[in-house]
Amino acid sequence: MELFDTSKSILQEIKLNSPEFGNVRLLVKRDDLIHPEVSGNKWRKLKYNIELVQFQKKDGILTFGGAYSNHLLATASACHLAGLKSIGVVRGEELHASSNENLKRCSELGMELKFISREKYDERNEKTAQETWKEEYPFYLLVPEGGSNYYGIVGCQEIWKELPDEVDHLFVAQGTTATSCGLAAGGKESTRIHVVPVLKGFNSLAEMRKLLFSFLVDEETIEESLGRIVVHPDYHFGGYGKWNDELLSFIRHCREELDLPLDKIYTGKVFYALLGWLKNQQFTTLQTVVFLHTGGLMNG
Repeated sequence: MELFDTSKSILQEIKLNSPEFGNVRLLVKRDDLIHPEVSGNKWRKLKYNIELVQFQKKDGILTFGGAYSNHLLATASACHLAGLKSIGVVRGEELHASSNENLKRCSELGMELKFISREKYDERNEKTAQETWKEEYPFYLLVPEGGSNYYGIVGCQEIWKELPDEVDHLFVAQGTTATSCGLAAGGKESTRIHVVPVLKGFNSLAEMRKLLFSFLVDEETIEESLGRIVVHPDYHFGGYGKWNDELLSFIRHCREELDLPLDKIYTGKVFYALLGWLKNQQFTTLQTVVFLHTGGLMNG
């Protein structure tokens, strides 16, 4: 199978039988089905970074993440499949390659794991830290945490090619903002892009604006793109990596009744927000609503 093949990412229609969901066609873009380890938006964000490594004839990718990072696992798996090396810089010097199943799998896939203090990790994006990493590993491409760079945005922009021509509303989880930035930079102007940040107190528009400057140099175009964004800030369930029994019960319901697997870190929160929003709408015309399933089931 070709490494970057999206043929398994189907559009699953969810039947909403309740009258409160009138005039709604709900579709799920199942990017979680692309690959068991390089799934969802991780696949999208790594595609052109991998191609850049190959074009520049570098050895592999050096990237960053926490102990349960889906991005680290996806990078390790994608590089393994592409015949490249990978280095994962992990937050927490007290950890080791056998601390959890995620890190074990990264190690099995050939990823070299480097554990650093949380203080040093917080400095990872500073200029001096970046220069140090580049000097120490000149034959590796440095990719930010979550694959949040120009090439990640380009990869996420391609999602529109696999969606219906007419999408009225699209819901997506927001972490590093690369996926939502890619979506904002593409598609039709009439589509509203609903972002659900999983971090408490996260300034979605400010963070998106910052990242989009690396992609769209025209400030007017950036503001037009951000004008399509609707932020739902109150569905983080306490913050990143936090949840409660209500969310867990909702996730079980979606799996059993809708045949829709979700995780408690990202996608469960987004779908919960989506249904809550739909209940408060009264559409007079048929609306096509798409939920982008960004994967993450391995650690969620």
